[in-house]
Formats: sequence, structure tokens, C-alpha cells
Amino acid sequence: MVIVGCIIFPSSVQTKPNKFILKGRLKLKYKILVYTLLLSMAFPIFATQEIEEGTMIEIEIELPSISEEQTDEIKEMEQEADATPKGTEEELKETFFDVLVGLIQKRNEYVLGQDLESLEKLYNLDIKASKYAFEHESIKAKYLKDWAQKQGVTIKNVESELKVRKVRDRENGLYGMTCNICTTFTYAYNNALDVENSFKVGTSHYIHLQKQGSEYIIVKEWYTDPLCDTVEITMEKPEEMTEFFLNSKLPEFTPNERLQKAIEYAHAHCGIGEGEGMFRYNPQYMDCNPLGGDCANFASQIMFEGGGFKKNSTWNYTHEGTKDWVNAQGLTYYLINSGRGHRITKGSYAKTYKTAMQMRPGDIVAYEERGRITHVSTVTGLDSNGYPLVTCHNSDRLLVPYDLGWSNSGVTYHFIDVYY
Repeated sequence: MVIVGCIIFPSSVQTKPNKFILKGRLKLKYKILVYTLLLSMAFPIFATQEIEEGTMIEIEIELPSISEEQTDEIKEMEQEADATPKGTEEELKETFFDVLVGLIQKRNEYVLGQDLESLEKLYNLDIKASKYAFEHESIKAKYLKDWAQKQGVTIKNVESELKVRKVRDRENGLYGMTCNICTTFTYAYNNALDVENSFKVGTSHYIHLQKQGSEYIIVKEWYTDPLCDTVEITMEKPEEMTEFFLNSKLPEFTPNERLQKAIEYAHAHCGIGEGEGMFRYNPQYMDCNPLGGDCANFASQIMFEGGGFKKNSTWNYTHEGTKDWVNAQGLTYYLINSGRGHRITKGSYAKTYKTAMQMRPGDIVAYEERGRITHVSTVTGLDSNGYPLVTCHNSDRLLVPYDLGWSNSGVTYHFIDVYY
């Protein structure tokens, strides 16, 4: 840090999501203009003012996040859309619902069929943002193919359900919109293709569509894709894995009453449940996604609201949650150290995939990257061959194979048996 015009000796440092806070005492009395230099970026903190010697001051620096630009643009668009005459807004939403359904369904078909040539026609590759969106879908198409090959399955169908939230006419044939998309994937093991399994992912999109002839193409798209958090599949002896999964069997398992209620709560409030639960969380709890992620908050809700676990001074939620309630690493170690669960094993995918088949609904999968647990999911089901399926927030998943979207060799898995 560089301070111009005074000297500050930091006495404490705090961090919050997207914030860096320093507290210190001034050594000199100055009328100053203060700037700080953090991470090679300059942020003005306050204007010229007189500060007494010995004064304790606090500097709070707002750190720009990667998504800040698109967040501002989305807010601007929604504010302008709110000012649009209702009839016009509803007409636009109705028109572009049909347009988006057609585009997304085509994209699903092209991604599933690895038809990159047709996929490319949905974009304008002369526009940087459009090219990036196309490349993202291309990467996902390859990743799904590689994952299915490793798993010994065929992905048979991909279908999406949409809810258009806002539409804005940006003129000259350009339209911006925000929407929620719930996508259902259906797959079957290659030695039992008549036995189908399905899972769902929920995503929130900001899209620009441009009229090109009689069709619309995607010129910009932002969304967090739960299937592409980590997409590198580099595994030793994948044939052994495939054979293992094909020969695995669904175990006999009947959840007790507490566990059944926990499963039902998870499926109802994961954000992509059926009916009124579609695209909605439990409104009795704050959504921690803007603060860095809602995965642990939701896992805690499942145990408390569904499973009847009692709160305590460490694991608690009133108007906001304690660290062990809302933080992925905090929750993981709380379960292990409190006696409410134990760690079955931890390690890379290659070292743990056989042990993973011992997990049952109610258990927790924690994902560690670069020495820190960054995400947790709750097992709420098993597929037809006994593979663990997880449900979680951030991004929203319903009965998704636990490793899908978390395949990099740098991911360490922690399997936690939770005592229901």
C-alpha cells in the first residue's frame, strides 16, 4: 500500500466479500488527499480533509468483481424496463419468450449432438462477446461428451424451461433481456439404455439478441454455468472407471423419517423445484449468492428445516447465519468436529470414486480447490447404478451427478457422512 501525504500504521485488517478494510492511527496532523494502491490498481478513498494526529481511521476499499460490469448493466436494464409502459413490456416478453425457446432448444440439440457447425450459426463471431459465448458452449459440448464417456452413459435428451424476467429494446434490432432457464438432462448407462436417469440445473442469463435477416442471433450472453465450473477431464485408466460404473448396482436404501423430510426440503427449495418452487429459494432465509455463495446456507437449511438438527451458538441462523452455517469450509469442519458427522475419505477423483459409491442421501460432498473448501452439496439421491446425485445452490442443481462440473485434477473431494 502507498499512502500519499500521511503515514498509517495498520493495526488491523479485515476482509469482507469484495471489500478490504484497514484500520490504523495517524502519526501526523495533515490536510491531505489520500489514495491507496492495491493489487496494482488505484482506488481514491476520500477527498482533501484535515485529520488530527493520533486519530484512528478506517479505510474500506470496494474491490471490483469480475461480474461488476454485467451486474451494473443488468440493473440499468431492469430499471429502464420498469419505466416501460406495462403493455409494451408484456408484449416484448411474450414475443421473446418464443424466440428464446427456439434458440435455446436449437442450442441444446447442437451441444448434445456435438454439431459445432450449426451451433456457430447462432452467434456472430465478428463480435467478441458473441464469440466468447459460442466458445463457452463449444467447451461444454466437449466436456459433456468426455464426462459421458468416462461414466459409461449416453446423454439422450436435453430440454429447457424458460422464464423471461425483463426485455429491453436497445434499438436497431438489438434487444437485451434477463431470463431464468431450467435445463433437464436425461441419460442412461450404455448397458441398460432403457433405464433413464435425469437431473436439472438452473441458470440466470443476461442475453443480447440481434435481428439478422428473419432470425435472431446471440451477440452477448452472461451466465454462471454449473456444468463448467471445472471442465478438465484428465484421468488415468478411464476404461477401468467406465467398467466400474457399468457394473455398479443400486443399493437397497430406505431413508428414515428425518432424512426423508430433509430430501423433500432440498428438492422443494433448491431453486429449480417443480411448480411454484421453480426459480425460487425459501424466502425466510437471505440469499447469500451476492456475498460469495449460498451453498452452505442451503445445506444448513436442509439439515435444520428438513432434518430437525438443533441450532447452537456455533451453528445458527437468525437474521443472518454464523460462519459455520453459511461458509462451506466452516460447515464442513463443523460437521466433522461437532460429532454430527464424520469424513469418510478425501482425495482426488481418481482416488475416491469407488468410495463415493458408499455415500447415501443426506451425506455432504465438499469440494476443495487450492487448499480451501469452496463449495458443498447435499446428496439427495442415487442414480440407477448407485452413483451419488447432489442438490445445491450456487449454481442451482437438482439430483446432479456429484462430480459433473467439478472434474479438474486440482479438485479434492471430502465425503462427509451426516448422522440423521
